[in-house]
Amino acid sequence: MANHSATRKSVRKAAKRNERNRYQGKTTRNAIRDFKVIDVKANALESLPGLSSKIDKLAKRGIIHKNKAANLKSKLTRGVQTLSK
Repeated sequence: MANHSATRKSVRKAAKRNERNRYQGKTTRNAIRDFKVIDVKANALESLPGLSSKIDKLAKRGIIHKNKAANLKSKLTRGVQTLSK
């Protein structure tokens, strides 16, 4: 365990950030899972911008890599385009 008070504080902050990042990542993964089961193109097109925004926020905050965010958005968009009306 850390001996200096500043180090103790940094350990607390790191744990708090880790928990927040895990929560945000898990919430977005659940949103992607729920999005993939949508079978109506109109509904998918309506919810795609919100999901893309969540993914972009994760990339901006460094929770996921920016290329992973781009790949996720690309796959989701291609999936929406293959849906029938």
